[in-house]
Amino acid sequence: MEYTQLNIHTNDSMDQKLNEMIGSFEELLAALRTKDVPNAVVQSINAEIHTANSFSGTSKEHRKKFRKLQLNVLKILEKELKLVIKNHYRNMWLVLGMSAFGIPIGVAFGVSIGNMGFLGVGMPIGMAIGIAVGIGMDNKAMLEGRQLNVELKY
Repeated sequence: MEYTQLNIHTNDSMDQKLNEMIGSFEELLAALRTKDVPNAVVQSINAEIHTANSFSGTSKEHRKKFRKLQLNVLKILEKELKLVIKNHYRNMWLVLGMSAFGIPIGVAFGVSIGNMGFLGVGMPIGMAIGIAVGIGMDNKAMLEGRQLNVELKY
């Protein structure tokens, strides 16, 4: 089954950010064409594309809607096929590392020193831990052939 053509019409065709987002999404679709994707997943992606094609509004509204389209398609790919884009896990674990590891480390520093002003010290440590875990997961996905050679623009 073929993917629906992306036809986004805006009042401002010179919107550089939107054009970059559309270009990177078309790269994603090109990468998906090289994979064996079940028809049910293609139909789900085509439904998302049809929703974006039928949307009319300002350039800013189109960017917002298109970002939602990208995230929905990525969720479908990850949930159904376990496919991810480049640096997916790194970006996800960066935030998780800061919140899950960084804050407790910062609290431990603050309590041990007796000054809660050191709470922020744990954030970069947690960020580094999260990036390391995410890069490891990205490498594993690449070795297993689950990583698409695409990096989306938001």
